[in-house]
Amino acid sequence: MSERFDVRGKTAIVTGGARGIGLGCSQALAKRGARVVIVDLDQEACDAAASGISPDSFGLAADVTDLGAMQELVAKVVKECGGVDVVIANAGIAQTGATVRAMPRELGDRVLAVNLNGVYNTTLAALPEIAARRGHIVVTASVYAFVNGTGQAPYAMAKAGVEQLGRALRVELAPHGAGASVAYFGFIDTMMVQQLLDGDRSADKVRDLVPKVLLKRLTPEQAGETVVRGIETRKPRIITPRRWAAYSTMRGIVNPLIDSWMVKNAEAQDLVRDLDSRADEEQITSA
Repeated sequence: MSERFDVRGKTAIVTGGARGIGLGCSQALAKRGARVVIVDLDQEACDAAASGISPDSFGLAADVTDLGAMQELVAKVVKECGGVDVVIANAGIAQTGATVRAMPRELGDRVLAVNLNGVYNTTLAALPEIAARRGHIVVTASVYAFVNGTGQAPYAMAKAGVEQLGRALRVELAPHGAGASVAYFGFIDTMMVQQLLDGDRSADKVRDLVPKVLLKRLTPEQAGETVVRGIETRKPRIITPRRWAAYSTMRGIVNPLIDSWMVKNAEAQDLVRDLDSRADEEQITSA
């Protein structure tokens, strides 16, 4: 699908839209003349974010882990706006770094519930509208869909699942004249990254293992602009920062080599021992 998709005058739903990347996407959509419905858990946060981007945008509180709630939300938007043309299934959380052995099961379950099932629920609720109106859906993955998920296994599991959902949607929506994109984010300067990477005691060890060129961060506003440009061109894969694109292309060759290196590398194994020692510590999630 190569035709340009004009978002002007369209109605867009953005989950996790009250801050971070979701807010950046909402701002970019509104700037182009779309009516944006910001979805997040807290109604006051939704209202505040919506009031700051455009007069005709509004917020609705909903939990993406509840399919019924998402179906009700889509029905409300259809009633208020006449339809839904764009969906950015962006709501997500991350957990404090820990090995699978050290991480409480309930914490991993929560990450999967929001990051994978939440995206799936949003998709299921919106698909009838997207197909009928030749719209476009973006599912938010991460570079963790294709890099080694040591210390963040549930998060990486979820993002890999989201990637597969987006790939299938693109093919399945094509006969309807609708489109789908997978968005892959590297390090974006959001509150989540600041809390769970910068604030982690192992942050220096992580930074030492990641090539410096891949550590450079973009702002949420830059990420949002990239996503909306991807929607306008019906791009199948939206990768930002762009420096991660080469890694994604070469993953079949690079990943086995990196996995083997991490098993043997002393610094990587030192990081694993640190992450493995956290079973008795309080572990948190952050949006």
